[in-house]
Amino acid sequence: MTRPSGPALPASSLNAARRRNELADLAEGSVVDVLVVGLGATGAGAALDAASRGLTVAAVDAHDLAFGTSRWSSKLIHGGLRYLAYGQLDVAHESAVERGVLMARTAPHLVRAQPFVLPLTPLVSRGQAALAWAGFRAGDLLRASARTPRATLPAPRVLSAVETRHMAPALRATGLRGGLLSWDGQLTDDARLVTAIARTAAAHGARILTRVRAVELTGGGALVRDETTGEELRIRARTVINAAGVWAGGLVGDIRLRPSRGTHLVLRSDDLGGLAAGMHIPIPGETNRFVLVLPQGDGRVYVGLTDEPVDGSVPDVPEVPETDIGFLLDVLGSALDVPVGRDDVVGAFAGLRPLLDTGDGPGRTADISRKHAVLTSPDGVVTVVGGKLTTYRRMAQDAVDAAVLARGLRCGPCRTIAVPLVGADHPGALARLDVPRRLVRRYGSEAPAVHALGLADPSLARPVVPGHPVTGAELVWAVRHEGALDESDLLDRRTRIGLVTGDRHAAHDAARDALARNS
Repeated sequence: MTRPSGPALPASSLNAARRRNELADLAEGSVVDVLVVGLGATGAGAALDAASRGLTVAAVDAHDLAFGTSRWSSKLIHGGLRYLAYGQLDVAHESAVERGVLMARTAPHLVRAQPFVLPLTPLVSRGQAALAWAGFRAGDLLRASARTPRATLPAPRVLSAVETRHMAPALRATGLRGGLLSWDGQLTDDARLVTAIARTAAAHGARILTRVRAVELTGGGALVRDETTGEELRIRARTVINAAGVWAGGLVGDIRLRPSRGTHLVLRSDDLGGLAAGMHIPIPGETNRFVLVLPQGDGRVYVGLTDEPVDGSVPDVPEVPETDIGFLLDVLGSALDVPVGRDDVVGAFAGLRPLLDTGDGPGRTADISRKHAVLTSPDGVVTVVGGKLTTYRRMAQDAVDAAVLARGLRCGPCRTIAVPLVGADHPGALARLDVPRRLVRRYGSEAPAVHALGLADPSLARPVVPGHPVTGAELVWAVRHEGALDESDLLDRRTRIGLVTGDRHAAHDAARDALARNS
């Protein structure tokens, strides 16, 4: 096979030309130390972990970066408070540690402190309020035990009714006793985090290959199919990591999962009167479950989340049932003075959590531990399942440790706790960048390069959809450097324009133009 030629690429850049070259290398029989299947947060994290240890790596996904569960999260980097309530101290501490790593070391440009208000409405008894306050104080102790500075995450405090409505004007004033203010980590965009992880892995030499489906998996590699051409090739590897999430059981037969569906609504920010904080709205009749109201800073608000078991085959893109939408709107209605109806829902999305089936019976998926598991099959395939977005780095570390041990590979120790992701820099340096703050929050130190595309071509400086801030320059950047291969990659993952159907249609021509500029 003749290798396509082309200009040298920056080490972290992913694009169609690099993909063709690296597939050609593998087709010629190159053997890699580690093959990773799945390019969500955990799979991309495993590719980065292995590559940064000095191992040769290929990582494949049948679709795109963050195609599955990793783009359907609440966009939060949790400190583990929920797990304390279930007595899972180890999971809670691990979450708090990993939150601190992301906020202070590896991705301070993508993760920032987010205030949350829990309104003390008439539906919240004084006993429930006391329990919630004790939980927030325990969460602050978790922050301290993880050595996350107070300057990064402020202390929780009690709010008056006036302060509570100032932060969340849409709340119903009648019967409001005040609120509880807490802090957690908010992610600019979960799919952008995965893209940054994958590009950092590429900078360390990993071959990151989207639209490459694993057809058959063994401990010595995989038969894969290039979904853009239909051609099949065999990737030979010394060890294999199955990080396919909810699809992991389809690649390794003895893996049993109990997927759980989490649904979010997309609302316009104006409909909620402008939120200065997110909200925890207690679910009536539940002691420790809340619906989250999450302002995104782009004119949208996400409202979630449900936790419902899913039976049957796993779809590529989960559908959102009307029952989930109705449930979330009902919970909103229990606390808001502003009526929010079905017509106000401009979009919705659902993701499936790959929870491990422990065989403990048919209890609620909400009660299943979020602790991850690393399992090695008889033929040596290492599968990592469970867990959550916050702890992707630790999940990847454990998976690579198991793969290295299973095959006796020689390499250095895990380094990712101190490896900054593409775009990361000291907050002071990011604050001094003379570009729009929105770009800094999405691209970090690369924001000036993205902004420069619009300065060089004013047609790229304009938003591609009225009322949404994404510009043509961002679409072009995604094609040249972030591995976007088609319109869906651009609109549904590199940006989140596609969450609102009307916005997606309006941006389609701009996405096609960005692809044509780089064809």
